[in-house]
Amino acid sequence: MCGRYSLIVTDDLGARFRVYDPLIGLRSQFNVTPGREMPVVHDGAEPGMGCMVWGLVPFWAHDPSIGRKLINARAETVAEKPAFRASFAKKRCLVPASGFYEWKSEKGEKVPFYYRLEGGGHFAFAGLFDTWHDPAGGERRTFVIITTDANALVGKIHDRMPVILHREDEEAWLDGESDPGLLENLLAPFPAEEMAGYRVSTKVNNPENEGADLIEPQEKGRTWW
Repeated sequence: MCGRYSLIVTDDLGARFRVYDPLIGLRSQFNVTPGREMPVVHDGAEPGMGCMVWGLVPFWAHDPSIGRKLINARAETVAEKPAFRASFAKKRCLVPASGFYEWKSEKGEKVPFYYRLEGGGHFAFAGLFDTWHDPAGGERRTFVIITTDANALVGKIHDRMPVILHREDEEAWLDGESDPGLLENLLAPFPAEEMAGYRVSTKVNNPENEGADLIEPQEKGRTWW
């Protein structure tokens, strides 16, 4: 699964995702939790970036609290599950990120590990979004992150990982006319040799904690960015 990630905001964030009107005032977040409003890239005449809440609320939902349970969608069933199939068909998005966390249980303690690209920088999770309207006419835009089997690196800690799209596949993922078979083929584990992972401080276990120190390696002599 994917229950926590980071997004480091740099000057080239907009250019990286071919969005030239990035959100004003966007700040780095090192401990992103479900329910947080985060930037998402969606399709259109040109790709656009807007903030949505992590935790999908399908347009047909009677109660928006369903979003607390729908933070991840399994790649194997995303095209058929009622909560996701409409969004998989027409409302796909990129979720910009710099890394994500998984936990290992050691002697009763949850030990966090941080994963990123080997060379650092931004990447995109494969995501879906939807818009829910309340009875008063207000709207709530939400997203979900798709997960797949873990690669050899993440698999040492957890059996699932978020789908990280290859940069050259991001346009096809956003394209509303892409073949469903092609899209399903994109939902594969990212190559382990193109990633790095290491143990980080248990401070990240507390959702209230924030800051760049959360992603610093616990092993001496390691750098990440």
